[in-house]
Amino acid sequence: MGATMPMFQEITEAQMMPRLVRLGPNLYGAVFTLMKLLPARYILRRAMERGDLDRDTVITETTSGTFGLALAMQAALMERDLILVSDPAIDANLFRRLEDLGAQVEICLEPAPTGGFQEARLRRLAEIRAERPNSFCPEQYTNPDNPRSYAVVAEQLTHTLGSVDCVVGPVGSGGSMCGTVRTLREQTPHTRAIGVDTHHSVLFGQPDGPRALRGLGNSLWPANLDHTVFDDVHWCTASEAYAATRRLHAKHALFQGPTSGAAYLAAQWWARRNPDSLCVVMLPDEGYRYQATVYDDAWLAENGHTDAALPADPVELTRVDQAEERWSHLAWQRSPYGRIPGSVAMTAAAPRGAEALS
Repeated sequence: MGATMPMFQEITEAQMMPRLVRLGPNLYGAVFTLMKLLPARYILRRAMERGDLDRDTVITETTSGTFGLALAMQAALMERDLILVSDPAIDANLFRRLEDLGAQVEICLEPAPTGGFQEARLRRLAEIRAERPNSFCPEQYTNPDNPRSYAVVAEQLTHTLGSVDCVVGPVGSGGSMCGTVRTLREQTPHTRAIGVDTHHSVLFGQPDGPRALRGLGNSLWPANLDHTVFDDVHWCTASEAYAATRRLHAKHALFQGPTSGAAYLAAQWWARRNPDSLCVVMLPDEGYRYQATVYDDAWLAENGHTDAALPADPVELTRVDQAEERWSHLAWQRSPYGRIPGSVAMTAAAPRGAEALS
């Protein structure tokens, strides 16, 4: 008699956990359909349990990407109103899907003088919440339920793989990496954490600036990002991330987004250098949102992303301010922010946290 297929009450429950796929002798991918479903579902359900989200409560958040989609999916299933504040960077197909799910999407057309569109979106979000006293904001960048939600991922990794020596993943809110690694270290304190960021992101000490690579980086520092979790940091360019994303698809038939490609770039390098250690790489979302960009050769050529050869190794740094416009690596050594030489001082606005392009 065949095994019974699992049954789920909601599509968000069915899709929130990763599939573990072997990518090499000592490298496994935690392959998500949509990683942000995990914190979105957990945060909203916890809010209901506390009484913070009743039938008439309006959910509000600022987003330009996958967290907004996850909220819209869960809000539709819960039959709750949702208002999302975004900016012109939002993908047109994503915008349509959010509206199909019943979300009201407001677009901020002008960036703030400091903090750019992220700050402008935060200000508009604050206005909406003031206008609607019965509202709830998930605040994924400051809400401790975000990292807490990833404890189940750590439990899955331990149950399936045993001792995990290293976890590599992209960093935006800090939730997935900090939550997963903290839980793993309760059993295996030696587990290494490698964060993957992009240039011109303030998360690990670089100055803020324009970023072509969506889903990575931030212009404001999120409170959920615990720098003492990380042993190493990698920065990569958009071109390198896109090339690695296409390589992940061509070599492993994994059709994922560019943050997955960036993480894969760092993970395969670390796994190759540490053949006796088991490494897991977090691959956050599928590639369907990127068919007209990352997976379109004409778009890549038009935007200057086809000439750069994918390097075999990163540039090794001893200071943050040595980072150039190419894949770079720095030993972070679980240090607090500001202890690493060459880091830009945090601004007064930084601790507020903000939704990045995710």
